[in-house]
Formats: sequence, C-alpha cells, structure tokens
Amino acid sequence: MRSVMEAPFPALGRTITIKNFLPGSGTEVIELRRPLDSRLEHVDFDSLFSSLSIRHLSRVFSSLLLERRVIFIADKLSTLSKCCHAMVALLYPFTWQHTYIPVLPPSMIDIVCSPTPFLIGLLSSSLPRLKELPVEEVLVVDLVNNRFLRQMEDEDSILPRKLQGALEHILEQRNELASDQEEGPLNGKQESSPLNEVVSEAFVRFFVEIVGHYSLFMTITEKDERVLQREAFRKSVSSKSLRRFLEVFMETQMFGGFIQERELRKQGVKGLFEVRAQEYLETLPSGEQSGVNKFLKGLGNRMKFLHKK
Repeated sequence: MRSVMEAPFPALGRTITIKNFLPGSGTEVIELRRPLDSRLEHVDFDSLFSSLSIRHLSRVFSSLLLERRVIFIADKLSTLSKCCHAMVALLYPFTWQHTYIPVLPPSMIDIVCSPTPFLIGLLSSSLPRLKELPVEEVLVVDLVNNRFLRQMEDEDSILPRKLQGALEHILEQRNELASDQEEGPLNGKQESSPLNEVVSEAFVRFFVEIVGHYSLFMTITEKDERVLQREAFRKSVSSKSLRRFLEVFMETQMFGGFIQERELRKQGVKGLFEVRAQEYLETLPSGEQSGVNKFLKGLGNRMKFLHKK
C-alpha cells in the first residue's frame, strides 16, 4: 500500500508500474492505468434510451443546452439517477452550471419553484404535489411512459434542423454501430461499453460541427491573454439556422464556462473534444469554418472517428 501511495499520479492514458514485495511470495508487479477519457465511467446510456425515444431525448437535450428547467419523473431511484447522470454526460465538452439534483426528496419539492435553471429528478409519488405547485416554463419528462407532462412547445425547433436530424439518425443506428465496436476497436482498447462509445462520439461530433472551429478565433492580446472573437466566430458559420442557434447558445453559462476555460489555459485544453475538433478542421477546405452537412459522412465510413483514439 505504501508503494501505491508514493507512486506518482499517472497522466491521462498512461500506465505506472508498482513493485510490491510480499513475504513468502516474492515481488508482485502491479500496473495501474489512468483512462484517457474517464467521462463515461458509471454512465449508463442504455437506461436513458430504455426510458426515452430518440425524439424525446433530442428535445430534452435541446432544452438543457438553452439552460432551461427540466424535471424527470420515474418510479425508481435508480432510473432517476442513471438518466440524469447520462443526460449531463451528453453535454460534454460543456458542463451543466446550474442546480442538479438527480433525486429530490419529497420534503424539498418546493425547490422546483426556483426561477433558475435546474435538472431535477422526482419519484412518481411526488407527481400530485408537483401539479399543485406554481411551476412555470418547465419541461416535465415522464420516464415511465416516455412522454412529456409539461413542455414549452418549441423544443423541436431549438437545434438546427439538419444537425438534429443527423444526430437522431446516428442514435437510431446506435445498437448496430455498437455491435461493430464490440467486435473489436481498431486500437484494441475498450475503456467503456460499445454503446457508450457510440453515443458519446455522436454527441461530441454534434458539438464539433457547432463550435469545433472556435480555436480559429482565439486571439492573443497585448497582455498575452487568449480571447475569443465572439462575433467573428458566430458570423463565420455559413448556415443561417446554426448562426441563430449560436446567438442564443453563446449567452448561456455553459458556453461562457467552456470559452473561459480555454482562454485561461495558455497551453490549450487537451481532451477528446479538442482531438475531434482538430481532426474536423483538418478535413475542411481552406477558409471554411463549418461543415453542417458533413455530419453524416462518418456514418458512410462506419463512423471511423470512433476508432481514432
């Protein structure tokens, strides 16, 4: 145990070797590997897809991107916690910045009256009480019956239509694509379930199409500070629907935190999203910053980007 405690913490994707002497057994060699991408640890997308249709999932995702109030209703604690955790994981590389309570105790249900954004899970037994509360502008999702109990009615028009359609198309084929992954990824490594890999990559690709060109508009000021040229970044997108979406999305705290993190790190952020964004930029013709219609190209190649780790 002492040798483990004294060993240096491994970098992402790296392995450290520890030698431990056991009396009567000799020296034991232990290898500890830190995952290259630990986002998907303990994430269960299967529960999410078992509870919601692709279309409903897409609408919930859209609402969270605009930092709205969302309530999940289920009859099991495990369903609430798994689905809430999975929804938050889909937001990568962005981070949910607001109230997040996967399982809200009945005694604290008044929290849903808060005017600020939240993602909250409630047991079905709390539904009668919820209906009595003055809750406004909220998306109430019934995970038991795959339906919306309350909604804003514009959830299906939030995302750029072509990108939304492409994302849903990939998700509809998730099991077939996951089966291909299960037969063996090209790099021989599988750090999470095949389904998690497919779903995660689909949403990462979605965000790459939307904001993957941000690095082209990061400039260095006289004070040696990195700053995003926000207006130039938004106007560089050729799609009108995507520009309209960005105009709203860029005002969220999620986007603000995403950019601030990258402005403060002089060496840049190295993660799965940056790797995919760089791959994406390298495929674009000179001077083109967005390829909205290229989202489905990965499908034609059996989603080769899944294997580029």
